[in-house]
Amino acid sequence: MKDFDHLMSVWQGQPKPDQLSVDEVLKQVKKGIRSITTKLYWTIVAMVVIAVFAFIITFFLAFKSWVTTVGILIVLVTMLMYLSLIVRHYHILSKRDATLNPSEYLESLKAYQKNRTKVIGWFYYTYILLISAGLALYFIEVLETASLPFKLVTYGSTIIWFLFTTFYLKPRMFKNEEEKLNLMIDRLVRLKEQFD
Repeated sequence: MKDFDHLMSVWQGQPKPDQLSVDEVLKQVKKGIRSITTKLYWTIVAMVVIAVFAFIITFFLAFKSWVTTVGILIVLVTMLMYLSLIVRHYHILSKRDATLNPSEYLESLKAYQKNRTKVIGWFYYTYILLISAGLALYFIEVLETASLPFKLVTYGSTIIWFLFTTFYLKPRMFKNEEEKLNLMIDRLVRLKEQFD
């Protein structure tokens, strides 16, 4: 009996698991989602400006070669595909309110994260490949009269930029966003378990 009393006192002396404040968790989740949607919003604005610029170049400047126009069109179509993807992600994140139904919101966040990881993985490489092909076709005529060193610097810096964004910047950006999503999902899961 003495061992049982000792065991009970040790068990009762254990610290209680942290109880999450519903308001605090929902406030943190909203703040995290707002951070991601704000970033997506400004990406959308920048992509629209760049797409308009590419459209103006394509249809209002006269090029001698049809290859240049094809290059710009490839870049423009690729940017519009990326823009549609970003707009879709923006709408998915901004249309729901975490305070209305947190468990439904949690499931939608999990679905968004799973879909985003799958789509972003293959789409980014397709995007880089198409943009590179479009720029290469565009540069054929634009750099036609340029000196060899200028051509090498232009092509070299473009290649270096794409390698930098693909292998250095992209993993860090997506990892950062993934961590934010994981933190929000974890908080909502803990909150849900607290009430189950």
